[in-house]
Amino acid sequence: MSSPVHSCSKTFSGYPCTHRQWRHAGHCRFVHGYSRSFRFWFRATALDENGFVVDFSGLRELEQRLAEQFDHTFLASADDPLLPTWRQLHEQGALDLRVMANVGMESSAELVWGWANELLLARDGGRTCCWRSEARENEKNAACYEALPAWFDA
Repeated sequence: MSSPVHSCSKTFSGYPCTHRQWRHAGHCRFVHGYSRSFRFWFRATALDENGFVVDFSGLRELEQRLAEQFDHTFLASADDPLLPTWRQLHEQGALDLRVMANVGMESSAELVWGWANELLLARDGGRTCCWRSEARENEKNAACYEALPAWFDA
């Protein structure tokens, strides 16, 4: 049996953005939007001086990064054949473009997992990590990414 572990989670919500899955044969190939939300699960090798796994007030940098990427933005995959058009529309002020390797929820969950762990490693020196992230497009659909960072000594 594995050792007991303390964990906690934090949700950030209210990030309306649009994207399209240009390779999809169905309606997902069209530009559409959601109000995305993200949930992070954290664990720690030991609790901090306050008895917390993660002090949520120390996650403002992560919250700002989520807002910069997903709040009222247009997400385009780096290989979208319409990327030159999206760039023109961005330059004309019609949309706020963010180019991603992949705009899907699975890739978004992996991306934000990495952001959370960058922050935690820099701040806590390896005491904490994000072991799971969820990217949710609505109340019905979500994708998760789960992994322990190589530097985390569980």
